[in-house]
Amino acid sequence: MGETENQVWPRSRRSVAFLVLVLGMLTATGPLATDLYLPAFPEIAADLGAAEAQIQLTLTAMMVGLALGQLIIGPLSDGLGRRTPMLVGVAVFTIASFLCVLVPSAGVFVALRFVQGVAGAAGAVISRAVVRDLFSGDDAARFFSRLVLVIGVAPMLGPIVGGQLLLVGPWQLCFVVLGAVSALSFVVVFFWLPETLPGEQRQAMRVSGLLVTVWRLVRDARFVGPALTLGLTFAMMFTYISAFSFVSQDEFGASAQAYSVMFAINTVGLICGTQVNGFLIGRMETSRRLAGGLCLALLAVVVLLSLAVSGAASLVSLTATLFVMMFGVGFVMPNATTLALSSQVPAVAGTASALMGSMQFAMGGGLASLAGLTASGDATLMSMTSVMVGLGVLAVLVFLVLGRRAARFG
Repeated sequence: MGETENQVWPRSRRSVAFLVLVLGMLTATGPLATDLYLPAFPEIAADLGAAEAQIQLTLTAMMVGLALGQLIIGPLSDGLGRRTPMLVGVAVFTIASFLCVLVPSAGVFVALRFVQGVAGAAGAVISRAVVRDLFSGDDAARFFSRLVLVIGVAPMLGPIVGGQLLLVGPWQLCFVVLGAVSALSFVVVFFWLPETLPGEQRQAMRVSGLLVTVWRLVRDARFVGPALTLGLTFAMMFTYISAFSFVSQDEFGASAQAYSVMFAINTVGLICGTQVNGFLIGRMETSRRLAGGLCLALLAVVVLLSLAVSGAASLVSLTATLFVMMFGVGFVMPNATTLALSSQVPAVAGTASALMGSMQFAMGGGLASLAGLTASGDATLMSMTSVMVGLGVLAVLVFLVLGRRAARFG
């Protein structure tokens, strides 16, 4: 391991592996909350007497909550330390998960998903800040690659588990399981995650100081370039996540279980991408790895659009092409995160992580909803792929204009 600014966490290989598992579990809670109930979308819509667009809005609400929550929790973690905000966030998320079992309408469901998003932001934003507390440069990129491997298990298993749960019980069972996983995360944090930000490195929590820090970050091309690139790429991926359940089941006649298998296969692409990226660390510059991932993902979504336009799409061809897209995204996520956070000092890591995460989830929740702007109000393969291509092109352009300025920090 390289030099770290903080020696709170021991340096042994075993302790680093354990840290990956702990932070992976915390960060994976958000993806699991997103993916576990995806196979149940048609059933939820029927049960609550809601339109497909309303059920998709539960995803958007969670993304908006994640964006807002990170803006609040990130700066709090810079002032209070990492443990306390993490524990509070995980506790609230657990309660909201169990309350989702009792929702009487789509409106209440949307509201609770927003609360879940705000609380779930703690796991995402503070985990990244902990990594920045302890690692930098290639060490951070290597750790993020390992972290994404652990995180990737959640979206891979989420739809599979969700699809199987539908065979033994109603869709509400998904949220019982989610609440149980979150409760376990609370226990792990309480007993095994130490504080990684010493008191002398904490920032006083002043609104004026926070605004100054945020203003400096948004004017720093070294930070905002990779952060915007990550946000647009995530929005491209989230367009697929939010729409493909309806597209595969309604447009192509797949079952909930078949959809969950396709989703898992595509998530394997993400995991493979992150691990190949990890292998290339030290052999290829961070910015080059990021550029390669962006180009590969864009090529894949262009092929997807071609399949949609030509009418040649099938479940097999869609799954294969989406696998390639996710492989490319597996390069983008750890490298864009590393470039953005490595350009900043540890004292503002929480705020920088929060701003980057809020941009990511705000774009994911807002831009992905464009796929549903059709005459029927339902996402189609054409609308989904058109939005994905547009976002992929924007991600490449932003990287070319701004993202490469952070290259010397990779």
